[in-house]
Amino acid sequence: MAVLCFHSLSPSAQTFNLLNTYFSKSRNNFSPPLSRGRSLKVRRCSRTILSVATPSSPPAPTEESSLELPELEATSSSSLSSSSSDTFSWRDHWYPVSLIEDLDPRKPTPFQLLNRDIVLWKDPKSGDWIAFDDVCPHRLAPLSEGRIDEDGCLQCSYHGWSFDRKGSCVRIPQAMPEGPEARAVQSPKACVTRLPTRVSQGLLFVWPDEHGWEKAMASETPGLPAEFESPEFSTVTIQRDLFYGYDTLMENVSDPSHIDFAHHKVTGRRDRAKPLPFKLEHSGALGFSGADSGNPRISAKFVAPCYYINKIEIDTKVPIFGDQKWVIWICSFNIPMAPGKTRSIVCSARNFFRFTMPGPAWWQLVPRWHEHWTSNKVYDGDMIVLQGQEKIFLSKSMEASVDVNQQYSKITFTPTQADRLVLAFRNWLRRYGNGQPEWFGFVNQQSLPSTVLSKHEMLNRYEQHTLKCSSCKGAYEGFRKWQKLLVAATVVLCASVGIPSEMQLRLLLAGSTLLSAALAYLLHELQKNFVFVDYVHAEID
Repeated sequence: MAVLCFHSLSPSAQTFNLLNTYFSKSRNNFSPPLSRGRSLKVRRCSRTILSVATPSSPPAPTEESSLELPELEATSSSSLSSSSSDTFSWRDHWYPVSLIEDLDPRKPTPFQLLNRDIVLWKDPKSGDWIAFDDVCPHRLAPLSEGRIDEDGCLQCSYHGWSFDRKGSCVRIPQAMPEGPEARAVQSPKACVTRLPTRVSQGLLFVWPDEHGWEKAMASETPGLPAEFESPEFSTVTIQRDLFYGYDTLMENVSDPSHIDFAHHKVTGRRDRAKPLPFKLEHSGALGFSGADSGNPRISAKFVAPCYYINKIEIDTKVPIFGDQKWVIWICSFNIPMAPGKTRSIVCSARNFFRFTMPGPAWWQLVPRWHEHWTSNKVYDGDMIVLQGQEKIFLSKSMEASVDVNQQYSKITFTPTQADRLVLAFRNWLRRYGNGQPEWFGFVNQQSLPSTVLSKHEMLNRYEQHTLKCSSCKGAYEGFRKWQKLLVAATVVLCASVGIPSEMQLRLLLAGSTLLSAALAYLLHELQKNFVFVDYVHAEID
C-alpha cells in the first residue's frame, strides 16, 4: 500500500512502484513546525456573509450499521473530539494561494479565496506581494485585467486609474488638474481594499479578512517540516485548480486506501492493497491526527482549515548500503476557492532516489515539468471518480435538504478502519466547520462545476495547471517553437531531396526529412501532457 496521499507527487511512476513493494502499515506521531512572518495594515469594505444553517442530528444507525460500525462511529465523533464550545472561524487563518515560483511578477494574477475575487501583484519598489479586492472602485472592472504601470502601481485597464501598494488611488487620468476632480484621488471611495499577505517557504499566504490585520500579524502561517530545508532531502512542488469542492478534495486526501486502485501503475498497484487499521490520536476544532502501525510507519495530521500532512518512514535494507531509513513528506494545501472549485498545492520531500527528482545539483537532471506529467496523472486518476461522487452527494443533500456531513454514515457504508481519517474530517466539518467554508457573497450550490462540465473539461490540464505553472508553461511554449522549426525543416528538406544529382546526397536529405518529421510528430504527441490526456481506469491492466 502507498500512503502518498492522493497527490503524493514523487518523481516517477517507476519510483512509486518500487516504493510500493515496501509499503504495508505504520504508525508515527509528528507535529510539523510553523513559521512566522510579517503583516501590514488596511481598511475594509462591507461584504455580505453567507449564513449556513446547521441541520439537525442524523437519525440513529440501522441495526446493520450498529453491528458493523460501532467502533468507527465512536472514535470518529464524540470520544476524540473537543467540547462543543470550541469554535472555528474560516476567516481567521492564513491561506496559501500560490507557489511563488509560479507567479509572474510582471503582471497581476486573479484568484478566488472563499468565493472572494482578489488580485495578486508584486510591488516592484518594495518587492512585496500585494493582495487587493479584484475590483476597481471607479466602474467595478477587474483589476486583474490591468497592468503594473511605469510608476510601479497597479493600473486598471478600463480607464487607467492607478493604485499604490496601500490601495490608495494615485492617478485618475480623466480628472481635471484643479478643483474637486483633482481631489478625488484623496477620497476613501477611490481606494481599493487590501488584504494581509505574507511570504513563507516559497508560498504566498493571504488572510481573507481585511479587518484582521492585527490578528494576522500575531498568527503563524502553516509551515513545512524542517526536512524541506535539509540538504539531505530533495523537494518538488505543484499546484492545480480542481473543479470539485473543498470537502470532496479534503475527503480524498484523507483516504489512503484509494491509492492502489485509483492510481494503479502510477503510484500504486491493485494487487498490493491491504487492510489499513488507522487510529485517531487527537481531534478538535483545529484539526486531527492519526496513524497506522507497521512498516512503513505512516502518520497523518490535518491542520484546519486546509493543511494536510503525511509522513512515511520506511525501514529497509539496500544492497551494499545496508540498513536505510527512507522518509517521505507529502504536505498538501487544499484551498477553498469557491463552491465546487479548489486549488491543490502539494509540496513533497524525500531522502532517497533523489537523482529522479528535480533539483539544483548537477546530477538532478529531471526537469520540474517532466515530474508534473506524473503528478497530473495522479490528479487525473481521481478527477472523474470525484466528479461522480460529488454529483451524488449534491443530489442527496438536495433531496433531503440536509448537510451531507450530518448524514454521512447513513448515505455511505464505511465498515473498515481504513476510512477512519475520512470520518474524522467529515466529523470535523460538521462539528466545527459549520458544514462548509464560510463563503463571501452569494452562493449557488445547485450549479457546481462538477455537475455541468464534460470529462474533457474536467481533465483539462492546460487551463487548470499549465497556464499557472512557470515550468510547464515555459516547456509547452518551447515544445511548440521546436515543433514549428522541425515542420519548416521537413518542408525545406523534402523540397530539396530531388535537387542533388548524387544518390548518396539524396538519401541523406531523405533520411533527414524523415528524422525531422518524426521529431516534429514526437513533440506534437508530448505536448498532450500539457493539455489533455484521457484517463480510463478500465484500460490500465
